[in-house]
Amino acid sequence: MFLYESNVLVGFLLKAFAALFFSGIVTIPFLSARIKPIASVSIVFIIALLTSVLAIIGLKEGGIEYPVSGGSFFGEIPLRIDGLSAWFILIINFTSITGALYGAGYLKSTRENLSLITFHWILYIIFHASMLIVTMVQNGMAFIVAWEIMSLSSFMLVLFDYTNPKVLKAGINYLVQMHISVVLLTMAFIWVYFKTGSFDFKKIELFFGTNVNTWLFLIFFAGFGLKAGFLGFHTWLPLAHPAAPSHISGVMSGVIVKLGIYGIFRIITFLKADYLVIGESIITLSLLTGLYGIMNAAIHRDFKKMLAYCTIENIGIIGIGTGLGLIGIAKGQSMLIFLGFGGALLHVLNHSLFKSLLFFSAGSVYRQTHTRDMDKLGGLIKSMPETAGLFLIGSIAIGGIPPLNGFISEFLIYCGILKGISAAGIAQITLMIITFAAMSIIGGISILTFTKTFGTVFLGSPRQKLTSEPAEVSFLMLFPQYLIVLLMIVIAFFPGYFVNILGMILTVKIFPNTGISAPDLSGYLAVLRNISLASFIFVLLISLVFIIRWVVMRGSASKLSATWGCGYTAPDSRMQYTGKSFSKSFGKTFNFVLIEKKRYEEIEREDTFPETRKYQSFYLDLFEHKIINPVILIVTRFINAFQFVQNGKIQAYVIYGIVFILTIFIGTILNFWH
Repeated sequence: MFLYESNVLVGFLLKAFAALFFSGIVTIPFLSARIKPIASVSIVFIIALLTSVLAIIGLKEGGIEYPVSGGSFFGEIPLRIDGLSAWFILIINFTSITGALYGAGYLKSTRENLSLITFHWILYIIFHASMLIVTMVQNGMAFIVAWEIMSLSSFMLVLFDYTNPKVLKAGINYLVQMHISVVLLTMAFIWVYFKTGSFDFKKIELFFGTNVNTWLFLIFFAGFGLKAGFLGFHTWLPLAHPAAPSHISGVMSGVIVKLGIYGIFRIITFLKADYLVIGESIITLSLLTGLYGIMNAAIHRDFKKMLAYCTIENIGIIGIGTGLGLIGIAKGQSMLIFLGFGGALLHVLNHSLFKSLLFFSAGSVYRQTHTRDMDKLGGLIKSMPETAGLFLIGSIAIGGIPPLNGFISEFLIYCGILKGISAAGIAQITLMIITFAAMSIIGGISILTFTKTFGTVFLGSPRQKLTSEPAEVSFLMLFPQYLIVLLMIVIAFFPGYFVNILGMILTVKIFPNTGISAPDLSGYLAVLRNISLASFIFVLLISLVFIIRWVVMRGSASKLSATWGCGYTAPDSRMQYTGKSFSKSFGKTFNFVLIEKKRYEEIEREDTFPETRKYQSFYLDLFEHKIINPVILIVTRFINAFQFVQNGKIQAYVIYGIVFILTIFIGTILNFWH
């Protein structure tokens, strides 16, 4: 890999990035309320522009390196931008720009709280910059500092509505789990340091070359897996995403969970052995993650919580691709390596696009209706047609349905699974068949989930009278969503360009370490070109039908009337399917995983004229309810057993101090301390 070690342009770009970052967070507090969002979006955009140039240089030249002095504690900190870093930097920048644009419109109604807005934009800039630094820095301790800054800034962004107890609880839950991630990653880096004497990432490769790979990789995987949201590490997502403002939810789901994937990929590039067992383990965990995520998404009626569980599902799909790539290395199959890793990295990009689009659209609905409960909504396509169209596009893409971009990355992963079936060994063939079936089931349930959500929220009639009549959101909130759709269409119609970039990244980062030659991609590129052509013709035909319809009908008067109501002469909005009724059969079928709790007073036999009753049902997260909450209860009881120590009596505290001093004194005399 070619590295710039003293390049004037690279140094200038990095220094400009640092200068703009610090001047931005210092200047924003002194700006007026009208200028703050404009300045903040501009700073995010310029930082994105500077670092994107660095990423493009890194892609074209095979990598760049720029050493930075970290003082006496850190020493020299290497900043390295290779193809893997560049891929994630470009994704971070695009999603952060669209998030900032959307956020400028989303936060307009809260301008009266000027200090809160100021703090929010400062944190957003810090959040954006820290994510970029995480992908650049390759010193273990400096990486942990950047990772912690990223976690803390995102935690405080989640707490925008800090007066809401539910938001506060979700934020603290997120903070605790992110600190568990930091502890695990710190343990892994310290282990490498004790074995190699350095925190440089290159020493991880040295460690893997001389030690068993599995155990250190598991610690790294657990630390990064908490950020990514794999099964068992996922419980912060369904709490934090609904609590955060929608532009933050979009950026967190679109980008921050992907930095967990970045960390896992980074460690994979250093592996030297145990590819097969690690790959099979990741695939097994990932298919369970995907199934669990989409099953929970199907039954939730809070549309932001539903989207959070869909994030977990897509992390499972990315994990399946990652596992396939590792099995490809173990089996020496270059095409399986590309289809697995390439499909996973392309799905990282695709998911960042359609998931941020869906969160932004959901945020528009929440901003206009002030509720996240889809059972209280309905018929919004009439008052919010653009938002409805954007949400529909995101729904089609996330379902992996052609002609949109979600299909392209899932197609590569499906091809990887089929390629993996040809691998020797009944165990691997069985795993591939199960994985193929699981991916198919995930896709089917995803269609169920978004059919329910779109139909309940946007179609039919309003189920409840809202406090204010919904209307379409501002152009400032719609514009970034159209930008996302544009890039989604580019990927869908020109996938070969992105596949070639991924081939270049993998050729530099993965294949040299494995000694396996890069595959010939011409066959798959030809298939993708045919898919793109078919998609283009399909969209063209649909557009042509609508154009002809418009030409024929443009002079005709239009009339709105109720849909045929199955013979009912006076239909009522309560006769419509709700989100609950749509997925009730599914929830009951899988009630051993989808735990439903009901609040309802049963009607007794002697209640001839029963009073009005209210029925309420909600679903619990299996892991949180069955594993995490019982453990927390045990720990709380153990801690409470020592409450007598903190009794509020000054005499007792003085005695504690005396006992401590005497213990130190006696231990020193008896030479207990060394």
